[in-house]
Amino acid sequence: MLNWRRDPGFEQRKMQHELRKIQHELRMNDNRIAIERSKERTKQLEKEILRVRSDREQIEKEIEQLDHENAIEGALSDSIRRLCFPPESSSIPQTSTAPDCKTS
Repeated sequence: MLNWRRDPGFEQRKMQHELRKIQHELRMNDNRIAIERSKERTKQLEKEILRVRSDREQIEKEIEQLDHENAIEGALSDSIRRLCFPPESSSIPQTSTAPDCKTS
């Protein structure tokens, strides 16, 4: 009859191997979760980038419109100043052409 004895460290090594295997699976699962979260965050950031670009384009259009309106306002202001407040050197008293005015 054979006198076979089981290796006393076998069960412990087998349990350690199983534990390492489970730990590896857990790390892999954690990595998958982290990857999925990263993908979702990337999608959110891409949407935010598109929104910011759209907002920037709208603001640029509004700035162009305001510049145009300011140019028109400036031109009108200049015209009003020239017409209503001529320079003193060219201001000659106007004679009224109204019918009830008499020239002296």
